[in-house]
Order: sequence, then C-alpha cells, then structure tokens
Amino acid sequence: MKIDTIHLLVSFDQNYAEPFQVMVKSLAASNPGETFSIWLLHSTIPSKELKVLEAFCTAHHMTLMPVAVDRTMFENAPVSQQYPQEMYYRLLAPLLLPDTLERVIYLDPDILVINFVRPLWELPLEENVFAAASHSGAIESINDVNRLRLKNEHDYYNTGVLLMDLAKAREIVKAEEIFECVREQPEKLFLPDQDVFNILYGNVTLQIDDNIWNYDTRYFSAYLLKSDGQCNMDWVMENTVFLHFCGRQKPWKIIYLNRFAALYKHYMHLVKINSQNMPDCIEERS
Repeated sequence: MKIDTIHLLVSFDQNYAEPFQVMVKSLAASNPGETFSIWLLHSTIPSKELKVLEAFCTAHHMTLMPVAVDRTMFENAPVSQQYPQEMYYRLLAPLLLPDTLERVIYLDPDILVINFVRPLWELPLEENVFAAASHSGAIESINDVNRLRLKNEHDYYNTGVLLMDLAKAREIVKAEEIFECVREQPEKLFLPDQDVFNILYGNVTLQIDDNIWNYDTRYFSAYLLKSDGQCNMDWVMENTVFLHFCGRQKPWKIIYLNRFAALYKHYMHLVKINSQNMPDCIEERS
C-alpha cells in the first residue's frame, strides 16, 4: 500500500464534533495502514474542543489541521439564518486551504467510512476540477426536478463527498461570484451551497457512482430495486465506501430507525469506549 498522505477536508461547528469522531473511528477501522491529514475549516469551535478532536485523531494515527476562517472575508456575502457564513466554507475551500495542498476529499461529518478511500484519492479527474455523485442511483426523479429548477443539463450533484483538484479550482473559484450567485437567485436555492455548486461548477465535475462513493442511507430499497437485487446489504458492506446519512433524521438520535442505525450506533459505542481511555480529553471537554 502506498504511504503518501490522503488529505481530507471537513467543515462543521461544535454541534457536529461527536459525529466527526464517529466518522474518524470508522475511517481508521476501514483503512488500516493509511496516513490521513484532516483539514477542518471552522470559525467558532473553542480551543478546548479542538484539543479534544486533535487528541482523538492522533490516537487514530491521523493529523487534524484546524484552519480558522477569517470572518472579514464575508463582509460582502449574503449572510442570514438561511444562509449562514459557514455554508460558504466548502465552496471556498480552494481559497481557504494552503496553496501547497493540491488535492483534497471533502466529507460531510454525517458519514460512515466502511471501505478503502484510496481509489477515490487516486481517481484521474482528466480535465475536470471536481468529482461528485448524484443520487440518481436512488431516485432519478430528483435529478429531473433539479435540472428544471436550476436550468442545468447535468445531473444534480450531492456535495457531501467531493474530490477537489485544488490547483485547478483556485483558477475558477471566485468568492464574489459565489456571493453574487446567492444574491441573484435566492428563490432558487433550496440547499444553498449545494445548489450554488451545481450552478457554477456542475459542468466541470466528473460524475462518480453514488452506490460506492455517496450512498444515501434513506434509499436502500430504491438502490436494491434499481440494481435488480444486486445492491443488497452484503454488496453494500463489500463495495460501498461512504454511507451518507442524508436528511434531517440523524443516526446519533435515539429515535433513528433506519436499517443502518445499528452499524452507526456500533461506531458511536467504540468512540465512547475510546473516550473512556482518554481521561485528559474528557477533562478538556468538560
């Protein structure tokens, strides 16, 4: 196995710190021998919480690289309860991350990693700037509605998993262009940052298989039906890399009843056990 570092990117506030730890636990379990650096774009996470997260990543042989975002960058941005400043971080990542970083995989924190990440890391993008999956593998009608809504010809990409060629992205990603897109089309934007990505960058995005790279856990039956029974639970466990817990109902909630709930709760329990062996971190968090 290659030893070069895989760079991941996350962006969240303090409320998602524990789901992030669950993701890290699953990443470590599914990718033994790999070296990961995880870049965290944030603006409000307290230093004590960052120390806890850094120690947790170190315990799993990963490096956490917090990047505090300069809020003055958003003086001209449309910011409101619907459009919080944090929604821009994923879109502006090429401008916020160090220039020395050439490639990164962005992951939402509500993800479990259950297989090897390296094939995505090494995926040739050819002339494209990004790689992402649409959820056409689950519900094709969603794509049709979004094409009409945003007046795009390509499939609607879910930005919960994004491979970014940062060198190329720095040439096309402009903060003011993103802000202007939000200002001009507020009535169109149901999922603001994801919609903006599709409007501005969908035509330079390589489509990857959502069954493998961005599996929407809400639609197991739809995936199974569309694949003529091939994508059963055994297939998912052997082939899917990212289980994405999309939607408002989240797997860390007690009332969550999705068929993947037990798997998520298992990793939550492992994080709890791990934390019990890290008394210094528990003290920092309290």
